[in-house]
Amino acid sequence: MIQPMPTNDTLPDAAQLHQSSLDGRVVLITGAAGGIGKALSLACARAGATVVLHGRVVRKLEALYDEMMAEKLPEPTILPLDLARAEASDFANVANALDAQLGRLDALVHTAALLGSLGPLEHQSFDNWVALLRVNVAAPMGLTRIVMPLLARSPDASVVFTLDSRGREPRAYWGGYAVTKAAVGALARELADEWEHRPNLRVNAVVPGPIRSPLRNQSHPGEDPSLLPAPESIVPLYHHLIAGQSKADSDALVDAQAWLAGSPCVASLRP
Repeated sequence: MIQPMPTNDTLPDAAQLHQSSLDGRVVLITGAAGGIGKALSLACARAGATVVLHGRVVRKLEALYDEMMAEKLPEPTILPLDLARAEASDFANVANALDAQLGRLDALVHTAALLGSLGPLEHQSFDNWVALLRVNVAAPMGLTRIVMPLLARSPDASVVFTLDSRGREPRAYWGGYAVTKAAVGALARELADEWEHRPNLRVNAVVPGPIRSPLRNQSHPGEDPSLLPAPESIVPLYHHLIAGQSKADSDALVDAQAWLAGSPCVASLRP
């Protein structure tokens, strides 16, 4: 039996969690039109950040852009990119555009994910697994790698990965989704170890658990979403990891459901 990674440290609740202003900062959020992505994008903009809204469907990004403008928030930047088809040159273009248009990047939050099809391995499509590997593993690596020079120029930069309990505790029929979420967890651990002695660069990962989101609707179509926490409930946790956390407290793997319950919720990404 695979045991979950032990958690031993608690974090204050949302009302007490330290969250710095994001005035003047640039935050890139992948999957910005999704459940966590949208809630976090709005929260970051309300805290003063210029948010780079990544997504695949332009109309959804435009709708979020309009919502931000209606609130008179800092004008966001739209970044339409299909991660299942993106090449290294596409990520290079993103980094060049960020540098030319905004001149900085202070945080990168990975919330984009592809569920794929669930079922026995013999019914899984090879091409579907390749798409999952591209979206859930190769894209976070490619995007993080290419924007590292921008992050390194920031006095306090943060990368946050979004993991899944199925990546930590794989189960039957979760197919390529569980495998790729395990892989991106390994990526987060590698980067945390590499950045151990870089005082201005922090790496963290969050396991959201069951929340009201489009991906949860796909994986549990018969579930009543009103019984689940809203994405907004865990946004303060992401905000703290973006700006508010000290370097000494970084390299954290946070179980968001345990945090919401006031239970021990933090394990280390590093050995």
